[in-house]
Amino acid sequence: MTGFDQQLTITTRRLLLRPFGPEDADRVRTVIESGARFLPPGVPGHLSGVSQWLSYGVHELWRSGQGIHLAMVAEGTIVGAISLFKTVWGAGTAEVGYGVHPAHRGRGYAPEAVTGLTEWALTKGGLRRVELRANLDNTASLRVAEKAGFTREGLLRGGGFEEDGPHDLVVFGLLDRDLSMGPPTVSGRGFGTGVRLESDRLILRPFTGTDAGDVFAAVDGDPEIHRWMPWAEGYDLQRAYEWCTRYAHADSINGVHFAIEPKAGGRLAGSAGVQRADWERGDVEIGYWISPWARRRGFAHEAARAVSTFLMMRGFHRITLLAAVGNLASQAVARRASFTEEGVLRQALPISGGISDAVLFSLLKREVL
Repeated sequence: MTGFDQQLTITTRRLLLRPFGPEDADRVRTVIESGARFLPPGVPGHLSGVSQWLSYGVHELWRSGQGIHLAMVAEGTIVGAISLFKTVWGAGTAEVGYGVHPAHRGRGYAPEAVTGLTEWALTKGGLRRVELRANLDNTASLRVAEKAGFTREGLLRGGGFEEDGPHDLVVFGLLDRDLSMGPPTVSGRGFGTGVRLESDRLILRPFTGTDAGDVFAAVDGDPEIHRWMPWAEGYDLQRAYEWCTRYAHADSINGVHFAIEPKAGGRLAGSAGVQRADWERGDVEIGYWISPWARRRGFAHEAARAVSTFLMMRGFHRITLLAAVGNLASQAVARRASFTEEGVLRQALPISGGISDAVLFSLLKREVL
């Protein structure tokens, strides 16, 4: 990768981070008239220059390949701006900067936006390090960096310059591996929260907040997911975000959840999950769902095999998989992944609208390793 997607859009719990466009002309003029200072560098001082800036000037950083400016939008209102800049693609590094409208400060928008953009940059964006610099005397900015998970690395004496003169700058850094660090496991049992797997065509990684939009898009209105997954009832973007940032990481002892990402790029392809891990018996269950756009490409069985191999290496000798008796597609995935059908469990699997009989499949360690 040598540049950013011109249409880059990131959804967080309350915010939409998107490129500025001509439709923002009235909002930007209002900001300029108010005297608020939070928009990206180069914003015109006169109203007459707004249209040209939105059509050309604000995108100059993107055209250079060194960064991108995004509007920070909450409930249709531009509440701030956030940018990646000084990007060095060969080194995989960039710096993040932001500004929030004075009328919207104190609501946590800045750390939420910084977290969303940096998570994207260090996963889907292909970077390995994002840096944030803040004036030593700017307590609010220092707190934003800390809340967003950045590590304080050092001090640049006189490294910043404002209208009142030079300022010392605190340097913060966030690395891609920082996102995968999780709590230690108990007595050697557990998966942690940073497990990352690879297969021929797929990367299986932890969910992040930047996946919420893709998760919601996969579930919203899809008849297959709504038919077999009872949790899909009433699903919305808020629940998708809570899943990606909280519930998918809630129990690293008994289970682990992977976001399925094609190596060739594109949207989230689905999810592969591990649950009911019995470390004493060496028995564990897996499951999966695939986004509508990614079906019939073999991603499900490839993910199931990758997860199964990982589990065998962690010491499990038997892996089970349940598929509703009417879910022929899921049963086909199990067979293609070399699982053996063992029988039917009566009324064993919750589905939308009730409980279904389930076909039980298993895979043994000696069949894989």
